[in-house]
Amino acid sequence: MATLTKEKSARDGKMSLGGHLIEFRKRLVRAALGILVGAVVGWFLSASVLDVLRVPITAIAEAQGRSSELNFTTISEAFDLRMQIAITVGVVISSPIWLYQVWAFLMPGLRAKEKKYAIGFVATAVPLFLAGCAAGFLVLPNMVALLTSFAPSDSAAIISAKGYYDFVLKLVLAIGIAFVVPVVLVLMNFAGVVSAKSILASWRIAILVVIMFTAIATPAADVMSMFLLAVPMICLYFIAAFIAWLHDRRMKKISDRIDAELAGML
Repeated sequence: MATLTKEKSARDGKMSLGGHLIEFRKRLVRAALGILVGAVVGWFLSASVLDVLRVPITAIAEAQGRSSELNFTTISEAFDLRMQIAITVGVVISSPIWLYQVWAFLMPGLRAKEKKYAIGFVATAVPLFLAGCAAGFLVLPNMVALLTSFAPSDSAAIISAKGYYDFVLKLVLAIGIAFVVPVVLVLMNFAGVVSAKSILASWRIAILVVIMFTAIATPAADVMSMFLLAVPMICLYFIAAFIAWLHDRRMKKISDRIDAELAGML
């Protein structure tokens, strides 16, 4: 009888605090196992990933005519770096698993309309985040070449491997998150927080913010990298505004129809 009651509560989206904690633990364990398996795969891929990350460094020697290499300053730094790469790769390749676990945990507490919005957000945000990460990686060689060019020509570019990876990771994550912002705007519009009119009215501010962000994320002198990042971000902003406009137009038609039906009843 207790089991039937628990199953009914789960179907109705209602669960006790203890049930929520048990469900949270179950989902957390599954997500952790997925990341762990992904990290094991990532360990075997870490050497290849490090070779790819080393390409902009080795290109400095050809472009600037100087010695350039990654430097491991401690005994364990090479192992630590490969472990960090493995975990990063594990999080990325296991994202369908842990995203599903997050979704499965939140689903019982959401209404039908909220579930629809959440599915749309996840389905759109993940590809955009990956596209942003790819855009960040695309401009990385230009940034490395430009930043190292400020060193005296007779000096060597001995770059800390750990510091370099942290720089790459922060750059890629920052641009990936920036690409998701338009999806957040659309979600806020669907929730009734902002209107398409207000989004469109702020287009000048949005462009200024995008330019400032790309200027901070990339060296100010690297105009090409700024251009490569700014153009898709501005396009995504206006696409979000267009989707919000379509949604507001649809909601206005529904509201007008309801008002007309109520007026007819009176």
